[in-house]
Amino acid sequence: MFILDELKYTEEHIWVRPDGEDMVTIGLTDYAQSELSEILYIELPNEGDDIIANEPFGSVESTKSEVVDLYAPLSGKVIDANVEVINDPTLVNNAPYTEGWLIRVKVYEKNELDSLLSADDYEEYLADFSE
Repeated sequence: MFILDELKYTEEHIWVRPDGEDMVTIGLTDYAQSELSEILYIELPNEGDDIIANEPFGSVESTKSEVVDLYAPLSGKVIDANVEVINDPTLVNNAPYTEGWLIRVKVYEKNELDSLLSADDYEEYLADFSE
């Protein structure tokens, strides 16, 4: 399982990569994709939609589970949704931190990033979560 130091994380297994002044890219962690098993379907918001921190912004369906909601790690406006993962959801399984990203967002409150977990905090959370 990979955890990248440059990313921020949530307890709902979402990663966030800051991409400049007020932009972020959001995706599912390697842990999440491995727990879900093969992802069959992904529903994402449309470009221009607002997402609100701690509210569902999309969902995934996999061979291992029913539909699982994806919870927004912060609030902002969707600038881009990854059409490639909608067409081929297994990209999230095969490359969760690269080609398998989900959405790009213009953040409303940049300080919301401060409330997310660091890589070390997420690794510790997973250790506690798995016990």
